[in-house]
Amino acid sequence: MKSVIAEHLVKTYRNGEVKALNDLSLDVEEGTVLGVLGPNGAGKTTTVRILATLLKPDSGSATVAGIDVIKHPDKVREQIGLSGQYAAVDETLTGWDNLVMFGRLYHLGRQSSIDRANDLLERFDLTEAARRPIKTYSGGMRRRLDLAASLIVKPKILFLDEPTTGLDPRGRQDMWQVIQELVKGGVTLLLTTQYLEEADQLADEIAVIDRGTVIARGTSDTLKKQVGGERLEITVEPADLDKTNQIVAKISGHATHVDLRTVSAPVLHGSKDLMEALRAMDDAKIHPLDIGLKRPSLDDVFLSLTGHVAEETVQEPVAKRKRGSKR
Repeated sequence: MKSVIAEHLVKTYRNGEVKALNDLSLDVEEGTVLGVLGPNGAGKTTTVRILATLLKPDSGSATVAGIDVIKHPDKVREQIGLSGQYAAVDETLTGWDNLVMFGRLYHLGRQSSIDRANDLLERFDLTEAARRPIKTYSGGMRRRLDLAASLIVKPKILFLDEPTTGLDPRGRQDMWQVIQELVKGGVTLLLTTQYLEEADQLADEIAVIDRGTVIARGTSDTLKKQVGGERLEITVEPADLDKTNQIVAKISGHATHVDLRTVSAPVLHGSKDLMEALRAMDDAKIHPLDIGLKRPSLDDVFLSLTGHVAEETVQEPVAKRKRGSKR
């Protein structure tokens, strides 16, 4: 069953000068994670804002939990949580106060709001900081609190718009762990990101967006195979470079690439070709400094699909509201 369906979405800004979405279609299977991958300005945030009922498309249609986002936005908001690119919390209040306030805005009732706030603070490892003003929180703590707020009403479907933007590597890893726990709990998730590794780590499927349209979709492995499979890479001493190049060229059957002391080339048979290379190196009495198979990264995939690196294209307007809720 599809929890999210978007069909032929078009959205323009600046009186039609900027086309943020250009016939974009995607869907998310219930209980799975769809990673929407693309650079800043590719259309990711605009897509999320439409699905979260914060923005109306110029044309096209979308349903969330089987509900039309244009005809019944209030009903959609009852089913979803949304955490945007920037922490949507009141810096003058404490973390506990923020969560209780969000609960009351969702009409949970005073005691239910308090109980839910306490549960979420513990779940997101924020109990010790619960009574401190948000302005004293680190970036990672703010993002965790913002995500906690999006879960106040236990949504079936969660939209995370670049949830690790601005975090250091440790903070990003911590947020990944939180997201993985949510998915294990059965939440359907649409995750936008410009971090290729993030999509690789978290998503069941990946939709690659460029200039407002989906240009490819599949699992991480499927997309990587589009680039041409694995590459054999061997690093040797300079004196052994020419002979190593000949060995790799023979095994690969394709043109090799030499970068300083490393020779690489695409191979068809993976580990079998690696073993053949090891035997040939041993026969030639060459001792590699490093040898292995490299699978193409999602960076390679994006470059192959688009012809350019994952850099900013057009800039989407920043949303004034950051969560599809009643707040």
